[in-house]
Amino acid sequence: MAERTYGVTPPLSLSLPTEAEKRSNDLLLKELRAQGTFESAAETAKREEVLKKLGEIADAFVKKAAVDKKQPSVVVREARGRIFTYGSYRLGVYGPGSDIDTLVVAPKYVTVEQYFKFFPDLLLEMAPPGSITDLTPVPDAFVPIIKFEFAGISIDLIFCSIQSMVQLPVDKDWSLADNNLLRGLSENEVRSLNGTRVTDEILHLVPEPATFRLALRAIKLWAQRRAIYANIMGYPGGVAWAMMVARVCQLYPKAASSVVVRGFFTIMRQWPWPLPVLLKDIEYSSSVARVAVWNPKMYPADRNHRMPIITPAYPSMCATHNVGKSSMAVIQKEFELAKNLTEEILLGKRPWKDLFAKHTFFTKDFKYYLTVISASKTREAQNTWAGFIESRVRVLVQRIENHPSIGLARPFNKSYERVHRCKNDAQVEEVQSGGLAYLVTETSEDTNGAVKPEVKPEVKSETDSNAHAARIKSELTEEPRLDSIPPMKDEDGEAKIKLEDVSEAGHETTIYTTNHYIGLQVAVGAKSLDLSREVDDWKAMCLGNPLYDAHMNSLTIQHVRDIALPDDVFEPGEVKPIKPVKKKRVAEEQADSKKRVADELADNTRIKRQQTTAAPA
Repeated sequence: MAERTYGVTPPLSLSLPTEAEKRSNDLLLKELRAQGTFESAAETAKREEVLKKLGEIADAFVKKAAVDKKQPSVVVREARGRIFTYGSYRLGVYGPGSDIDTLVVAPKYVTVEQYFKFFPDLLLEMAPPGSITDLTPVPDAFVPIIKFEFAGISIDLIFCSIQSMVQLPVDKDWSLADNNLLRGLSENEVRSLNGTRVTDEILHLVPEPATFRLALRAIKLWAQRRAIYANIMGYPGGVAWAMMVARVCQLYPKAASSVVVRGFFTIMRQWPWPLPVLLKDIEYSSSVARVAVWNPKMYPADRNHRMPIITPAYPSMCATHNVGKSSMAVIQKEFELAKNLTEEILLGKRPWKDLFAKHTFFTKDFKYYLTVISASKTREAQNTWAGFIESRVRVLVQRIENHPSIGLARPFNKSYERVHRCKNDAQVEEVQSGGLAYLVTETSEDTNGAVKPEVKPEVKSETDSNAHAARIKSELTEEPRLDSIPPMKDEDGEAKIKLEDVSEAGHETTIYTTNHYIGLQVAVGAKSLDLSREVDDWKAMCLGNPLYDAHMNSLTIQHVRDIALPDDVFEPGEVKPIKPVKKKRVAEEQADSKKRVADELADNTRIKRQQTTAAPA
């Protein structure tokens, strides 16, 4: 019987692992364990119990929805829901603290309105007392979702009803692989269902799942440490990294995970983008779903994808449509560095831990940064406002990176959430402009929910207060200089939260902020830099959204130098940049030092002469 061929091209090698490659593979596994990427058996068992309980709640939910819809008694009696997972948990590459991406599937008569009406209450009723925390339904999301923690495990729960089914099968092995299940579904419903379908297809299309999982754990850890893991910020997300690793596994079907990791960086660095990464041929013949299949020959938007990685389940989509010019350049540079590293590691010249070294985004990569500061007067309002702003940071990056004077605009892949206590409008405005003088810790909240100020050393503001007056506009001479961007006013004349909006006179108020950082590199030969138009247009777009409430939210963009970055972006052991000493000042200090030494020598010589003259004959 002929061996199965995986992928759209023949394999590059069918070689079995050598003894040296096996030893390297063992060292990789040992390092990944040392890095804490595996959780204990007890933690995994806890996840399984949580999913089992969610399955019971899903059944109760569907029965309640059936009664609410006045379905026949036989339908109510046989009503059941199903829980599916997707993402890292279903792929088998989850670790300590990982969330579980979860999908509730229901029959056709169950609606999304019922999902948000009944499911949150059933969670609280049926789960063990106190086990459900941070319950946050988000019905207005493109893919409606309920977020919560169940026994300390973070759950993202989405929903889909199958329009072709009045009852779900009893068979526990029933899957979502059949394309006909997509009939009658809207685009967001197809996306909900396809999370699981894509994950299952990836596992079906790799030669050795165990080899794939170990290699993927290594690539995920590397991408996270290098700060290039976040779909929303313009980098590949978890499913995209998984598909790239799966493609390399197809090309080396019998290789050890260590060889797959090395091959991953070699192949992806040399990949002729925008040629798409495909795990199988795209299905164009099926017309079950209402969602368009990725097709660059037909759709101009698809032709603009710089780094297309295409999902294998119908309807195929590009998982990396967010990757822009700057993030692509950063990813390519990281591929090159990792390729050279893994070659030395496989030769035994370096340890695997060198591959997982942390990024230097804040410590040395950039001299200039923009920080996007969203703020709100309540935690709930900030969750919504900050989430919206986060989804738009990528748009700001795209506008900035197209400026002729910008060589690179790299967003950091994570945000920084902070809590502040203010006593007057001046303090509120300072916080909204990046000030950290009134920072507190959420762990210092008392039992009544009030926030107690944290005793902290003095923290500098992210921006020099004297730089507030000017826009990002300057003439670039020997060294480019960026000034801050003044806050933009709304139609009513003010885009700031007033203290009277948040508390009674004489009382302190809490302001919640979320900061996103964008590292800037000025283009070689740039003579001037003015980002005010790009920033103002983007800010107007955000403040024009219905989610913006002038009395509740604010948005500020500020310039910050590397030497003025706040302390909390640096981890223990990292060295914060310091202001360099100018060469002229160093020369002057050296000259002064030489003069002092010369003066001291002259004084000593004069004293000795005087002593000699005064000596008796």
